[in-house]
Amino acid sequence: MKKTYLTKRNALFSSANFSWGAYALVFAVFVLLMRLLAPDFFWTMFNPALRASDALAENSRALLSIFGDTAKLASQNEKLASENNALANENLSLVKKIESLSKLAPHDTGIVAGVVARPPQSAYDVLVLSAGGEDGIALGMEVFGEGNVPLGVISVVHENFSRATLFSAPDMVTNGWVGKANIPIIIRGAGAGAMNASAPRSAGIAVGDAVFVPGPGMLPLGSVVGIDSGQSSPSVILRIMPALNLFSVAWTSVRDTGVFSP
Repeated sequence: MKKTYLTKRNALFSSANFSWGAYALVFAVFVLLMRLLAPDFFWTMFNPALRASDALAENSRALLSIFGDTAKLASQNEKLASENNALANENLSLVKKIESLSKLAPHDTGIVAGVVARPPQSAYDVLVLSAGGEDGIALGMEVFGEGNVPLGVISVVHENFSRATLFSAPDMVTNGWVGKANIPIIIRGAGAGAMNASAPRSAGIAVGDAVFVPGPGMLPLGSVVGIDSGQSSPSVILRIMPALNLFSVAWTSVRDTGVFSP
């Protein structure tokens, strides 16, 4: 019996019957002993691998950064190309505007001047022009827009630029005509691009009638957009708006008509 007991006990530790749990237990005990007796062993063993992993990650980030920079440069090039196209279109538009200004009137010998500032960048009812005294601009010269539409009068002149006061300015007063019957009226600036005038009720002025000012000839200033009247008043008040949008005028023609010269 004793011999049999010893045989069974040895069988428990034989290599043939050694369980996986026993292997795991032995490995755990080994790791624990290494951790207690040599705490830096694992760090020393795996340090080269960790360093290689860090280097690989750094190289990957650098490579991705290169691709990101390339994409950014491509986006910037596309933006610059778009801006160049926009500038080319703007130049073409300016050339067409200059050509149209040269056809303002067959007898037009005025000075072409660009608009540097307009309402609301400039004071209301004022245009700042890119031409001045050295270009031949003088006080009292009349300012015209596209289609030979009167806009105002030169009121300030400097060497390189000038200022035009529009007919809609509150202090501006000029003679004119209205309607098919050419009823004479006195046009007064009302500010912010608007004008008004008084006319006899019996004249039969209607909304939409054209308003003219002296030019050479009779030049279209604007049109009647409203009529105010009192029941007992023999006259009516005409509300007049310019023929051109004063907030979008880009080019003008300036010439001496002799009407507003000082």
